[in-house]
Amino acid sequence: MTIGPIHGGIAEPVHFLLESVGEDVVRAYPRLFFKYRAVEKIAEGKSVAHALLLAERFNATQAFAHSFAFCRAVEKMAAVDAPLRAQALRVALLELERLRSHVGAIRAICGATGLAVAESQTAILEEQLLRLSGAFTGHRYLFGLNVPGGLSRDFSDDACQKLREQLDGLDVSLGDLDLMLSRSSSFLDRLETVGVVTFQQASDHGLVGPVARASGLVCDLRAAHPYSGYERYHLEVPQESEGDGYARLRVLSFEAVQSVRLIRQAMSAMVPGPVRVDAALPPGGETACGWVEAAAGAALHWLWLDSQGRVDRYRIIPPSFANWHGFHLAAEGFAFQDFPIVLATFALSVSESDR
Repeated sequence: MTIGPIHGGIAEPVHFLLESVGEDVVRAYPRLFFKYRAVEKIAEGKSVAHALLLAERFNATQAFAHSFAFCRAVEKMAAVDAPLRAQALRVALLELERLRSHVGAIRAICGATGLAVAESQTAILEEQLLRLSGAFTGHRYLFGLNVPGGLSRDFSDDACQKLREQLDGLDVSLGDLDLMLSRSSSFLDRLETVGVVTFQQASDHGLVGPVARASGLVCDLRAAHPYSGYERYHLEVPQESEGDGYARLRVLSFEAVQSVRLIRQAMSAMVPGPVRVDAALPPGGETACGWVEAAAGAALHWLWLDSQGRVDRYRIIPPSFANWHGFHLAAEGFAFQDFPIVLATFALSVSESDR
């Protein structure tokens, strides 16, 4: 049974070939690359500024995280760190992007399970976060902010205070939503013990992010390899052991609430000063790797510049590319009607793979 290449439950082209016996899925084969763009190859020979635009746009919904990892690679080559004010603002914006992404993933899970009211309520929260991002930064998806050495612009203390005020009560709303969902028996029936990925499977397939943490595989680069001052903030890495759809939902909910608290911590830690330093590259070829814990998991950007400061080689390892390898594990062995629910709980991006 084929689904796709345009699948109604996802906004990007993907084709699924499912082998089933009755209603049970025996094999699942995701087929991607319907919009392969050769981003890494196009970047070769381009300037750092041009390559940054490609890094920012190959998955637009995670633009800030990927542009941050790219800029960190350049900053390592230049042997500079962003100013303290820029570091705090970067943390706030990274968490704002994570918050919006996780709320969107929860909305998709509610929609996949047929909870129309919960889906609408969560969609309202998602739209509020997009409008908040647009009002604060000038772009709903946080484009054009990261540059090597810091940020392209500063934000006034009044704007930061307004952002904090607009976030007040959001963690409570998310907690209330989580409580209501946990008390809906029909919702839990569609998620509990469905789409199970064991710890060993998650480890063997190198899964990352909330998907891995829901299976007991705990790795969060914000804690394991801190960057941008994350070591100065109180951060809890959630862990569940069941590895099913409900475990993935609980991790998403916990991290969404924690993102609100991290934004408040970052805003409180801001000090006066510049938001950018000069990131002049040394003569000769340089190579470095930048990383970030994006909403879907660990993302690595490896960059090799030639003697003219242009991109010689560029390699991206995004989180969805890793998690697509384990998606079939969750889909196989379960009923056909569970397939869109399992897909929603993985919160995968096609564009990150079709790069």
